[in-house]
Amino acid sequence: MYKKILILILSIVLFTNIYGQRATTKNLPKFDHRFMHFGFLLGLNSASFVLQRLPASSPGSDSLFVLEPKSATGFNLGIISSMHFGDYFSLRFTPNLAFASRSLVYTFETFEGTKQYTKNIESTLINFPLSIKYKSVRVNNFSAYVLFGGAYSLDLASNTDHENLSKNPNDVIVAIKASDYMAEIGFGTDFYLEYFKFGIELKMSYGLKDLLDHDDTQFSTPIDKLSSKMFLLSFTFEG
Repeated sequence: MYKKILILILSIVLFTNIYGQRATTKNLPKFDHRFMHFGFLLGLNSASFVLQRLPASSPGSDSLFVLEPKSATGFNLGIISSMHFGDYFSLRFTPNLAFASRSLVYTFETFEGTKQYTKNIESTLINFPLSIKYKSVRVNNFSAYVLFGGAYSLDLASNTDHENLSKNPNDVIVAIKASDYMAEIGFGTDFYLEYFKFGIELKMSYGLKDLLDHDDTQFSTPIDKLSSKMFLLSFTFEG
């Protein structure tokens, strides 16, 4: 038994060594020498908020015990246009449509006991990211890269025109502004296949604006600033 296991291990090591020394045919050898190329992306996002609360002594904050943002999963669809500047740098414009969801969970301490309210916020975002991509030296049909840049985002589902007239806390909404500016950073890997380049990318976006519509409800008064945060896992197809 031990001899068979040893023979198997030696066979695997020998096969791996021989395979690793084989010349690999480069797919798409002129891909990175073109001035421009295009493609599309499919992605899964996780959207949430970064919030700053006002001090507990502020109006509306005295009865608020816990305020916690919750993330949810959505998806993105977009197109890719990339302009090459040499062997390592490129300028990427990747407009995309994102369906995102997030929520704020409020816990109040009242005379009637603890009360909890969850305010779900659905967003349909049109994003316009512009970024600089720096890629490593290509090794056979593989390369890695990092990117950084910024984006403008427009929320088609913004509800700042809604008036909270109801006295029932369950009917009060948390209104979010339509436009946002974001700073972005990410990294990924590219695989050069026979007919196209396939990539896996993870990008983090952080909003720079206060998105909250401060309409003086019990749900907006305790918040000083509410900004966006999103993690995006993309699968890219470029030709």
